[in-house]
Amino acid sequence: MAGILYVVATPIGNLQDITLRALSTLKSVTRIVAEDTRVTKKLLDRHDIHVPLFPLHAHSSRAQFDKVVEMVESGQNVAMVTDAGTPGVSDPGALIVRLVREKCGEKSVVPIPGVSAVVTALSGSGIPADEFVFLGFLPHKKGRQKLLDEVVLMKRAVVMYESPHRMEKLMEELALRVPERHVVIAKELTKMFEHIAGGTALEVMERLKNGDISGKGEFVVIIAP
Repeated sequence: MAGILYVVATPIGNLQDITLRALSTLKSVTRIVAEDTRVTKKLLDRHDIHVPLFPLHAHSSRAQFDKVVEMVESGQNVAMVTDAGTPGVSDPGALIVRLVREKCGEKSVVPIPGVSAVVTALSGSGIPADEFVFLGFLPHKKGRQKLLDEVVLMKRAVVMYESPHRMEKLMEELALRVPERHVVIAKELTKMFEHIAGGTALEVMERLKNGDISGKGEFVVIIAP
């Protein structure tokens, strides 16, 4: 019989956000597939977990993905984690889930829910999240402007990720397109310097420029409907 691939959500910052079920799962499997083994090792050391790690990330070869499938197919129980948050959201986790399910059957994949930066940011934003569109990281160049133009027409809340060195640029782009819509940015979620701030894109841009909002850390950006 095939084993199980557990898709395990891990903390996005504060290591205390790990769930009891996630810890139990990580301790019980024969191998942990990790996006960055150095990052995952810190979490495992914190909780005295000594399970072998197997690296798998966006630049891994297809042979590496196939090795994970073979592990599950041979009857091993394997856990997959990303550097932070829920695997499969803005990382290559979706591919390995699909490959394992196709080769080993529908019951071979079990998600272990936990922290997600998207949901965490939405919950602290004050923006209604009955419906929202998640865009992940915007393209750096090709397709970026077209996608931002589409945001203008969206009637739902829009959530995206952005790196610190492009935040001012993003706020400038949004100020030109949706100057009246409320924008919330959330940075360093669950960490010591967590900051959730809101206003128009122009107001947020000015606060980034004058240092009232630190430009360091990864950002979640939410645009109100």
